Amino acid sequence: MSGTGTGEELGAQAARARALALLRIRSRATAVALLPAAVAVVLFAAGAQGFADGGGWEAVRWAVTACAVAVLLVAAATAIAVVRAKPAVSPTVPLSEKAAPDLYRLVRDLADRLDVPAPSAIALTPDCDSWLEDRTHPAADRAAREAARRDPEGPGTGPGRRRRVQAAPVLVIGSPFLWWMRVAELRAVLAPVVAGTGPSAHPDIAAARRFVRGLDGAVADAAAPAQGPLSTVLRLPHAFIGRIARLLLRSCHSHAAEMERGVAAAASTRAQAVDYGLRIVAQEQVGLAYAGWDRLLTRVALPAWRMGRWPSRLDAGVVSALTELSRRDRLADGFTSRLGERPACDLLEEPGAADEAASLLAARLFHGGPAETGPDWSPVDWQQYPEEVVDRKWRTEAARLHRVLDDMGVPPASSAGASDVVGAAVPTLARVVEHLGSGNGSGNGDGSGNGRGEELAAGISAAVARDEAQAQAQSQGRAQGQAQNQSPQPVPGGFAGSGGSGGDVLDFWGPDPLPLFPLQPPRTGTELLADHVAAMVCCAAVDTAGAAPGLDWLDGPALLVDGARRSDLGTPVLSLVEDGDAGPLHSWLASVGVRTDKPVRLV
Repeated sequence: MSGTGTGEELGAQAARARALALLRIRSRATAVALLPAAVAVVLFAAGAQGFADGGGWEAVRWAVTACAVAVLLVAAATAIAVVRAKPAVSPTVPLSEKAAPDLYRLVRDLADRLDVPAPSAIALTPDCDSWLEDRTHPAADRAAREAARRDPEGPGTGPGRRRRVQAAPVLVIGSPFLWWMRVAELRAVLAPVVAGTGPSAHPDIAAARRFVRGLDGAVADAAAPAQGPLSTVLRLPHAFIGRIARLLLRSCHSHAAEMERGVAAAASTRAQAVDYGLRIVAQEQVGLAYAGWDRLLTRVALPAWRMGRWPSRLDAGVVSALTELSRRDRLADGFTSRLGERPACDLLEEPGAADEAASLLAARLFHGGPAETGPDWSPVDWQQYPEEVVDRKWRTEAARLHRVLDDMGVPPASSAGASDVVGAAVPTLARVVEHLGSGNGSGNGDGSGNGRGEELAAGISAAVARDEAQAQAQSQGRAQGQAQNQSPQPVPGGFAGSGGSGGDVLDFWGPDPLPLFPLQPPRTGTELLADHVAAMVCCAAVDTAGAAPGLDWLDGPALLVDGARRSDLGTPVLSLVEDGDAGPLHSWLASVGVRTDKPVRLV
């Protein structure tokens, strides 16, 4: 224990030393602002005593006074900007004590064992991470008071709690942890995080953090375009104040980083006394949860978001995804045996409501969806996913593909079945295959490229861009109408996907475009065309070969043939799209029994 105490003391001392260095930067900035005023006072005092008489000294006194007034005005404006700035607050779902009494009890018991102050509140984030967040800045205090007014039962209200809310940070917990981890594992993972409230309570560290966060908020405010009738007049002063704040923030960077390292070292050392052995095992679950969460978002949730549907049980889906990963990956063997233990989500009164709120926030952060549900933005259960997302996605993309072919003047397929149908826009798979298969000059897939494929890919890219722009414009119009006519509708269970305080939690992020954290880079034209051709193949398989849409927890939309997933469609489609070689796809279609000459049903 002596070694532990020594390590903790060293980390805390290092953090306090860096905090003092940050406060000295603030003091030096204040001294620089007051220096011209001090010189002016000395000159006037010397003149009053008769030591600085004459016209030259009079001019110097008034020049220095004018300079002092200008510097003090700039310093006052900068100080006001720092105090009134809105530092970035992590978008979270607030979790009141009424909604999770057992979780609050676990965290407070952990704080008592660590002999540190308990966090003032708990919030959930749709990410695989946990941290303490200081929300004692005046801007955050205003939001906290508004939340307390709306939720009298929430943390930080009631007798004796107001001071603690302003002093202790908020514990932010990754929502996937609650569903995948067991209660003991969650306690072990949170121990070093909760231990950080000890160093955070030191006045110097708290003051240094407020100073740095205020500077960061002032820089962000200055970078945002000015609003209002005086925006043109205030643009230059706004930018000048931002440059001063940026200069101060740059001088604080290294000290702030070292201070946070010292805080983390002290917290980690203190937490070694609690569940240290179990924490090593739990860290493996953290990495596994991150892998499953990433696959679930990019492969499963993203296709639904693009269709205007948001899965309302993402955290529950993590368990299914990781269970499937455990089944496939021999390195993960044994992890499923943990599922017999009590999951950490049992610490919540209404896990489904919390999952739904976190799922909506995830869609907003990673895709840019609206803050509340609407006609074109509605939740979907996992049981409905194959029919309402997968099948609809395939048929929407197939319809777009044929619209682009119509615009290009591509004739219907030459097969008898297609020619029996009157009209040029016959939605058959044969039409797509014939058009792309004849785009290679040699027609044998020798890698010489596919000119028709490139032209069709460009058309698909333009069509996708138009559809997405139209959907975004409609969504923004509906959001503005709802904001004028009614207040946002919270998610059932007392949670709110936008933060639960009557406003959008992303307001703290300013006018930054959504999504804040895009999951994937923009898709290329070839990738879009391959997706659309594969969707057309799947539609034909469903309509003519008895296949069915399905959900794979690790790979997203899946084609089921005789109840089994077919995952070998990608290579034949790429051969057709990139090389104009239809041979591999024809072989695949024959093995499944797909009729390419029959029209498919589109949306």
